[in-house]
Amino acid sequence: MKLQDLDVIVTAPPAPGWGGRYWILVKVTTDTGITGWGECYASSVGPEAMTHVIRDVFQRHMAGENPENIELMFRRAYSSGFTQRPDLTVMGAFSGLEIACWDILGKDRGRPVHALIGGRMNGRIRAYTYLYPLPHQDIMAFWTSPEMAAEAALKRVEEGYTALKFDPAGPYTIYDGHQPRLEDLERSEMFVKRIREAVGTRADLLFGTHGQFTVSGAKRMARRLEPYEPLWFEEPTTPENPADMAEVARFTSVPIATGERLCTKHEFARVLEAGAASILQMDLGRVGGLLEAKKIASMAETRQAQIAPHLYCGPVVAAANIQIATCSPNFLILESIGTFEGPYMSCLKSSITWEEGYVIPSSEPGLGVELDDEAIAASPYTGTELHLELAQEPVVQ
Repeated sequence: MKLQDLDVIVTAPPAPGWGGRYWILVKVTTDTGITGWGECYASSVGPEAMTHVIRDVFQRHMAGENPENIELMFRRAYSSGFTQRPDLTVMGAFSGLEIACWDILGKDRGRPVHALIGGRMNGRIRAYTYLYPLPHQDIMAFWTSPEMAAEAALKRVEEGYTALKFDPAGPYTIYDGHQPRLEDLERSEMFVKRIREAVGTRADLLFGTHGQFTVSGAKRMARRLEPYEPLWFEEPTTPENPADMAEVARFTSVPIATGERLCTKHEFARVLEAGAASILQMDLGRVGGLLEAKKIASMAETRQAQIAPHLYCGPVVAAANIQIATCSPNFLILESIGTFEGPYMSCLKSSITWEEGYVIPSSEPGLGVELDDEAIAASPYTGTELHLELAQEPVVQ
């Protein structure tokens, strides 16, 4: 069996568009007619340029290869151009293609992917969701309103969620890390306070900042959060320097989580060596794929660290996250987009089973999801913006 054909599809998620402006899906077919799906979460170049990168990585390092040879193909891509170091764009392209290889292998053997990379450890996968506006809430006002956030949090807890994430600390900019303003500190504390009052101890609270702060600014924020016992303080400083994040981790009792912007085991090794985080949030569409994520999970296990796979893209990465969560003994919690239903799932013929705050892993072969070619083709992304973009002006102190 050899990898033969590749289709790259850039599709726009239906309104309200949770999961980003677009999803980059890859469809790989073997010479035996088996099709595997993957998804790339690299967003530092535009989707048209990324499509060319994906095709180049496939043709240069993977076409004609047996999909079993994941390690060989990874080393080819990782070493390309005499680099042998983490490359966000190349690894993003490889990640989606690697996920597709595992989908092919699972289908070929009639087994779910998790059965091929360690077997089932977790029969129920605890999940959390980001807080999104309720239908009657004003979308623009929601992101800075502790009261609206508390209302949405209570609704999610009533649905069965036992953990909720939010990031009220202000806009992300190309100038980060910065010092939080007093109003940012006040608003952030009020979000945590109001949500905690609304849900009590029925849910863990996950506080996100996406690398917004300097070390001293992150310490100021951590001091505000500690009385409310959040499960984590996510990416308190920018991702370049694990030593900075480690200083914050030593300062606060709140667990530090990081990883959505990192790729390969090498970058995660630096995080673990520095003691920068005890919760690793690898994104399988960026980190190097499923096997690389499994290696990172094993590295984390040696340091008493846990994994919480990141998701802010489409349902193919969601399905891959479920596979890695199922087979990892140090799994903590899974990010979901709502309850995996509605517009977010419109590109699938199959479903993801969500029950009272938990995802039930599929026993279907491969990733366990079946994509709808017609639905994907009906919603092409025609813009030029990146999947996510930072504000271009600094936060005024």
